Amino acid sequence: MARTNGRASDSLRDVRLTRGYLKHAQGSCLFELGDTIVLCAASISDSVAGWRRGSGLGWVTAEYSMLPASTHERRRREIGASGIGGRTHEIQRLIGRSLRSVTDMAAMGGEVTVNVDCDVLQADGGTRTAAITGAWVALNDALLTWQEAGKIAASPLRGHIGAISVGLVDGEVLLDLDYSEDSRAEVDMNVVMDGEGGFIEVQGTGERTPFARKRLDDLLDLASQGTERLIAVQREVVAGGLTTYGR
Repeated sequence: MARTNGRASDSLRDVRLTRGYLKHAQGSCLFELGDTIVLCAASISDSVAGWRRGSGLGWVTAEYSMLPASTHERRRREIGASGIGGRTHEIQRLIGRSLRSVTDMAAMGGEVTVNVDCDVLQADGGTRTAAITGAWVALNDALLTWQEAGKIAASPLRGHIGAISVGLVDGEVLLDLDYSEDSRAEVDMNVVMDGEGGFIEVQGTGERTPFARKRLDDLLDLASQGTERLIAVQREVVAGGLTTYGR
């Protein structure tokens, strides 16, 4: 099948990122995957929620939102906890779980919280997976800032995480679905993985029909390839001290 910009079935959209995009956050990243653009910012505070106090452990949490003009039709702005919809709540919990899976809470310098805000500026499919991949960069940079300030001896991050969407569209297994593909997919799946090839979370649905185990294996194999490429970008940026990538 013909894909946008002539992409192959196993091709990612163009990846672009800018580190340190915001002045006041300890770590931030503008992450772009094709026409999907997410701004991720990590801020560290010297406190934890009441249920965490006295543990001596830190915490990483996330919030996610889509700006009103991020989609084809204006969305209503979600304000406050009471205004957050089920989808938003689910996504921000997914982002938080993913980040915590590679963070040593005992090595965060005490009872501190890292809040990672992921705001979708423009949506064209794969917003939650783009948010997770960009959020790791923001978290990494915030913890490096914390280390440079003498708050911790070393970063508590134990590894990388990346996330990507895969799906079955018109009978074909595709990597990194844009909106036009996602909206008509027979199977839609979001996969979060670590830098060692381990699965952190798999969310998959047969949107229109059940799918065979062979299809599941094909989708997971393709997702593994995609997350490996995204994590390679993270490694290149961090190891090389790059401010931008893909620009």
